[in-house]
Amino acid sequence: MRSPSQNCLPRVVPPPAGGTRPSRGGRLSAVALAMLADMTHGFTSTAAPLVGRARWPGYAAAAWGLVFALPSFYWAAGGVAGAATTVAPALVRLVQERAMWFIVVLWVTGLLKVVGGLLGLALVGSWGRRGSPLLQLAGCGAGVLLVWHGGLFLVQGLLVQSGIVTIAPELLSVSRWYTYLWGPWFMAGGLLFIMAARIHLRSVRDRRSGAIAGAVGGFGALGLSVAMLAAGIG
Repeated sequence: MRSPSQNCLPRVVPPPAGGTRPSRGGRLSAVALAMLADMTHGFTSTAAPLVGRARWPGYAAAAWGLVFALPSFYWAAGGVAGAATTVAPALVRLVQERAMWFIVVLWVTGLLKVVGGLLGLALVGSWGRRGSPLLQLAGCGAGVLLVWHGGLFLVQGLLVQSGIVTIAPELLSVSRWYTYLWGPWFMAGGLLFIMAARIHLRSVRDRRSGAIAGAVGGFGALGLSVAMLAAGIG
């Protein structure tokens, strides 16, 4: 019985008993087919399931999303404790005034964060491998978007803290929270999703399609965010 690794090797066909050797064209065709199979093997083969430590970025991304959903649900329910010094005052006023459109936004945002938590689990779970290209698109898109926004918070906050950019004195304390908490928090979550998507790519059947989907998700999210920023949205 041949081992699985032997089944992946090209078969060597001995010359006929009469001593006739394959033609030169036939030998070149066999070599070309073997090279082509070797080049495409990495994109079409199914890797072993993820085990052990390889899963931790996905679990960490899931925990990040679920933990991050709690403040959204809390604020949507009307709670504002601690928000006055950690969130922009305009947003706090919307919660206090119970602006219906903003309450809806908070609930939807919380649900999206829960979906993000499930995405983190799907990226490292065997049950998520069926939709691998879509998971790659979503994972890379979410990761790039979070890193981008976290980087904006961090850069803007550092400019304020260094005195290059001036803001109203009453916003300085909030700016520190965006600089040292929200900015790094967004970036950490984004990096976890990107790592989980990269690890997930090793276990999918069609790596080429997965890589393309991930690139589309990442660049698409970045382009959309830049366009919204240029338009003054977000």
